[in-house]
Amino acid sequence: MLLVSCRAGLPSLQRLLPQSPSRGLTSKGATVYDAVISGGGMVGTAMACALGSDPHLGHKKILLLEAGQRRDGDRLPERFSNRVSSITPGSATLLAGFGAWDHVTAMRLKAFKRMQVWDACSDALITFDKDGMEDMGYIVENDVVMAALTRQLSAMSDRVEVLYRSRASRYTWPSLYQNDGASPWVQIELSGGQTIHTKLLIGADGQNSSVRSASGIRSVQWSYDQVAVVATLQLSEATDNNVAWQRFLPTGPIALLPLSDTCSSLVWSTSPDHASRLLNMDGESFVDAVNSAFWSNESYSDFISSAGSVLRSAISFLMPSGTSARQLPPSVSHVDTDSRAAFPLGMCHATEYVRHRVALIGDAAHRVHPLAGQGVNLGFGDVACLVQHLSRAAFNGQDLGSTRHLLQYETERQRHNLPIMAAIDLLKRLYNTKQAPVVLLRTLGLQATNAILPAKEQIMAFASK
Repeated sequence: MLLVSCRAGLPSLQRLLPQSPSRGLTSKGATVYDAVISGGGMVGTAMACALGSDPHLGHKKILLLEAGQRRDGDRLPERFSNRVSSITPGSATLLAGFGAWDHVTAMRLKAFKRMQVWDACSDALITFDKDGMEDMGYIVENDVVMAALTRQLSAMSDRVEVLYRSRASRYTWPSLYQNDGASPWVQIELSGGQTIHTKLLIGADGQNSSVRSASGIRSVQWSYDQVAVVATLQLSEATDNNVAWQRFLPTGPIALLPLSDTCSSLVWSTSPDHASRLLNMDGESFVDAVNSAFWSNESYSDFISSAGSVLRSAISFLMPSGTSARQLPPSVSHVDTDSRAAFPLGMCHATEYVRHRVALIGDAAHRVHPLAGQGVNLGFGDVACLVQHLSRAAFNGQDLGSTRHLLQYETERQRHNLPIMAAIDLLKRLYNTKQAPVVLLRTLGLQATNAILPAKEQIMAFASK
């Protein structure tokens, strides 16, 4: 069960810190920023672009801190990267709002118009698509998203300052008493010796967030004891390749995501031992394993299939428009050299997203299993929500670091994120077994959901934000 902090009782001491005026200089004349974003990944850089493009925040001093070097946003590699994201229409709208989506479309992306998800232990499946074969989402390499964001950030250098190869080594939080001569802002000591001050520190520094840890925000987290194996695959023959495929195996879900008419990206969640074997296989054996994972009936149960067929027949009779035609996934012929990699999977949720002069976004606030493709989209949703509240605060002349509007951001995002995180965690656990009662339950549930069009439409609407 996911845990969140309770707002009914007394707020923590840090939440009651006096609110400092929105303008002014610290003692010793140090540089004061209105907002500092710690972490220049996709979500952190999107946050910097969104702040820099907002008309109500144009006069604010914004700084992005990134520990790595500046990424090359001008050259697109010929080969596809093995790390991709499923970008929802809502996230595309956010990126388009400050100009980054134009850079993405000028580089490369692949729209998908349909999703098919099915169970390896039965014939149960569910499909998602939109009327008129509209785009459901876009498969985009993470490197392409970063290149697009970097290009856009360079175009707004007069509004957003960026410090690459800069890492925070120490944070000093505002004093409880404002008459003791201490700084009213968050002080950040950089590894190079420089000290900066900010009215609002935004933690976008990933699942092992130092901002979250240093600010005293606790998190609930666990490992799934699973590893995601990723790779770039060549298809046996060219197709329209506009379907995102996912099959739930007893060891974990395997997904095939379109990159082009001839290439797809693999995300295979499995046990650490199996992942190690997959990484060490020769190319031909690996391709055979992938094809078998999508086509094999090794985990198929005749009993479950018979029970499911009875329900499917009843559904077809009662709701003929709610049934979906099964499509066969494409076969794979080749894996790109050196494209195989793996990373561990787990769940993490910060019990609080904000403290006085601190806000968390992206993986610093929440981490999910990749089975639903929602990870970066939840982070982009954080960006859109936080910028909206900060823009309103700036328009009203309020302090950006005030907990008044930061708590509004936290409440809004937790109400959105927690149901999605709970559903993803439940799906992962529900499909990670071959026990007949559980398999039968999920088979019936999947087929019923697939037949009820309003339910599917609600799922698509919620997931596309």
